Amino acid sequence: MPSFDFTSEADMVALKNAIDVASRAIENRYDFKGTSAKVELSEKDKTITLWGDSDFQLDQIKDLLFPALEKKEKESTKRLDLQPVQKVSGNKVKQEMKIKVGIESELAKKIVKLVKDSKLKVQASIQGDAVRIQGAKRDELQATIALINKSISDFPIKAGNFRD
Repeated sequence: MPSFDFTSEADMVALKNAIDVASRAIENRYDFKGTSAKVELSEKDKTITLWGDSDFQLDQIKDLLFPALEKKEKESTKRLDLQPVQKVSGNKVKQEMKIKVGIESELAKKIVKLVKDSKLKVQASIQGDAVRIQGAKRDELQATIALINKSISDFPIKAGNFRD
Protein backbone atom coordinates (compact mmCIF):
# COMPACT_ATOMS: atom_id res chain seq x y z
CA MET A 1 0.00 0.00 0.00
CA PRO A 2 1.56 3.32 -1.05
CA SER A 3 2.30 5.80 1.72
CA PHE A 4 4.17 9.02 2.49
CA ASP A 5 4.92 11.22 5.49
CA PHE A 6 4.17 14.87 6.24
CA THR A 7 7.16 16.26 8.12
CA SER A 8 8.66 19.61 9.04
CA GLU A 9 12.44 19.70 9.26
CA ALA A 10 14.55 22.84 9.45
CA ASP A 11 17.43 23.04 6.99
CA MET A 12 20.17 24.01 9.46
CA VAL A 13 22.73 24.65 6.70
CA ALA A 14 20.40 27.14 5.01
CA LEU A 15 19.68 28.78 8.38
CA LYS A 16 23.39 29.10 9.12
CA ASN A 17 24.03 30.61 5.68
CA ALA A 18 21.20 33.12 6.14
CA ILE A 19 22.54 34.14 9.55
CA ASP A 20 26.01 34.60 8.06
CA VAL A 21 24.54 36.85 5.35
CA ALA A 22 22.65 38.89 7.96
CA SER A 23 25.76 39.15 10.17
CA ARG A 24 27.82 40.51 7.27
CA ALA A 25 25.07 43.02 6.49
CA ILE A 26 25.04 44.13 10.14
CA GLU A 27 28.83 44.55 10.17
CA ASN A 28 28.69 46.69 7.01
CA ARG A 29 25.87 49.01 8.10
CA TYR A 30 27.05 52.43 9.23
CA ASP A 31 24.31 52.90 11.83
CA PHE A 32 25.37 49.65 13.57
CA LYS A 33 29.05 50.68 13.95
CA GLY A 34 30.13 50.62 17.61
CA THR A 35 26.91 48.97 18.84
CA SER A 36 26.23 45.52 20.24
CA ALA A 37 24.12 44.48 17.23
CA LYS A 38 24.70 40.84 16.28
CA VAL A 39 22.94 37.57 15.44
CA GLU A 40 23.90 34.18 16.86
CA LEU A 41 22.74 30.66 16.01
CA SER A 42 22.85 27.86 18.55
CA GLU A 43 22.46 24.65 16.56
CA LYS A 44 22.40 22.51 19.70
CA ASP A 45 19.53 24.47 21.33
CA LYS A 46 17.94 25.30 17.95
CA THR A 47 17.68 29.01 18.79
CA ILE A 48 18.61 32.26 17.07
CA THR A 49 19.57 35.09 19.43
CA LEU A 50 19.42 38.74 18.39
CA TRP A 51 21.48 41.26 20.38
CA GLY A 52 21.05 45.04 20.18
CA ASP A 53 21.06 48.35 22.02
CA SER A 54 17.30 48.95 21.76
CA ASP A 55 14.01 47.43 20.61
CA PHE A 56 14.22 49.57 17.47
CA GLN A 57 17.63 48.08 16.65
CA LEU A 58 16.26 44.55 17.14
CA ASP A 59 13.51 45.36 14.63
CA GLN A 60 16.14 46.56 12.15
CA ILE A 61 18.11 43.34 12.63
CA LYS A 62 14.92 41.32 11.96
CA ASP A 63 14.39 43.37 8.79
CA LEU A 64 17.81 42.14 7.62
CA LEU A 65 17.48 38.56 8.88
CA PHE A 66 13.98 37.55 7.74
CA PRO A 67 14.49 38.23 3.99
CA ALA A 68 17.80 36.35 4.15
CA LEU A 69 16.03 33.38 5.79
CA GLU A 70 13.22 33.42 3.22
CA LYS A 71 15.72 33.56 0.37
CA LYS A 72 17.57 30.47 1.61
CA GLU A 73 14.52 28.41 2.65
CA LYS A 74 10.92 29.32 1.79
CA GLU A 75 8.52 29.82 4.73
CA SER A 76 11.35 29.45 7.26
CA THR A 77 10.22 32.53 9.20
CA LYS A 78 6.92 30.75 9.98
CA ARG A 79 9.00 28.17 11.81
CA LEU A 80 10.38 30.74 14.29
CA ASP A 81 8.79 31.17 17.73
CA LEU A 82 9.67 34.69 18.90
CA GLN A 83 10.27 35.03 22.63
CA PRO A 84 9.77 38.29 24.54
CA VAL A 85 12.54 40.91 24.45
CA GLN A 86 14.79 40.70 27.52
CA LYS A 87 16.82 43.50 29.12
CA VAL A 88 20.47 42.60 29.55
CA SER A 89 23.22 44.50 31.41
CA GLY A 90 22.84 48.27 31.14
CA ASN A 91 20.58 49.34 28.32
CA LYS A 92 21.23 46.36 26.03
CA VAL A 93 18.46 44.00 24.91
CA LYS A 94 18.27 40.51 23.43
CA GLN A 95 15.56 38.39 21.86
CA GLU A 96 15.57 34.66 21.32
CA MET A 97 13.76 32.90 18.50
CA LYS A 98 13.21 29.18 18.91
CA ILE A 99 13.31 27.10 15.74
CA LYS A 100 10.36 24.69 15.68
CA VAL A 101 11.27 21.28 14.29
CA GLY A 102 8.72 18.55 13.66
CA ILE A 103 4.96 18.70 13.61
CA GLU A 104 3.44 19.48 17.00
CA SER A 105 0.60 17.28 18.26
CA GLU A 106 -2.09 19.98 17.76
CA LEU A 107 -1.14 20.45 14.12
CA ALA A 108 -0.85 16.68 13.59
CA LYS A 109 -4.38 16.21 14.95
CA LYS A 110 -5.60 19.00 12.65
CA ILE A 111 -4.02 17.25 9.63
CA VAL A 112 -5.59 13.91 10.57
CA LYS A 113 -8.99 15.58 11.00
CA LEU A 114 -8.68 17.34 7.61
CA VAL A 115 -7.86 14.05 5.91
CA LYS A 116 -10.77 12.22 7.57
CA ASP A 117 -13.24 15.04 6.79
CA SER A 118 -12.14 15.15 3.14
CA LYS A 119 -13.73 11.75 2.40
CA LEU A 120 -10.61 10.68 0.48
CA LYS A 121 -9.89 6.97 0.61
CA VAL A 122 -6.71 7.30 2.67
CA GLN A 123 -5.76 6.69 6.29
CA ALA A 124 -3.80 9.18 8.40
CA SER A 125 -1.84 8.28 11.50
CA ILE A 126 0.47 10.25 13.78
CA GLN A 127 4.01 8.81 13.90
CA GLY A 128 5.93 10.83 16.52
CA ASP A 129 6.54 14.25 14.98
CA ALA A 130 5.32 13.20 11.51
CA VAL A 131 1.96 12.23 9.99
CA ARG A 132 1.84 9.13 7.79
CA ILE A 133 -0.74 8.93 5.01
CA GLN A 134 -1.60 5.55 3.45
CA GLY A 135 -3.85 4.89 0.52
CA ALA A 136 -4.55 2.36 -2.19
CA LYS A 137 -3.99 4.72 -5.14
CA ARG A 138 -1.35 7.33 -5.87
CA ASP A 139 -4.02 9.75 -7.12
CA GLU A 140 -5.63 9.76 -3.68
CA LEU A 141 -2.26 10.48 -2.07
CA GLN A 142 -1.60 13.35 -4.48
CA ALA A 143 -5.05 14.78 -3.75
CA THR A 144 -4.24 14.57 -0.04
CA ILE A 145 -0.96 16.48 -0.56
CA ALA A 146 -2.82 19.20 -2.49
CA LEU A 147 -5.49 19.42 0.22
CA ILE A 148 -3.01 19.77 3.09
CA ASN A 149 -0.79 22.27 1.24
CA LYS A 150 -3.86 24.39 0.50
CA SER A 151 -5.37 24.12 3.99
CA ILE A 152 -2.31 24.63 6.20
CA SER A 153 -0.39 27.75 5.31
CA ASP A 154 0.76 28.94 8.75
CA PHE A 155 3.53 26.34 9.21
CA PRO A 156 5.94 24.84 6.64
CA ILE A 157 5.08 21.19 5.96
CA LYS A 158 6.75 18.91 3.43
CA ALA A 159 5.49 15.66 1.95
CA GLY A 160 8.21 13.07 1.55
CA ASN A 161 9.39 9.52 2.27
CA PHE A 162 7.14 8.07 -0.42
CA ARG A 163 6.88 4.29 -0.38
CA ASP A 164 5.15 2.22 -3.00
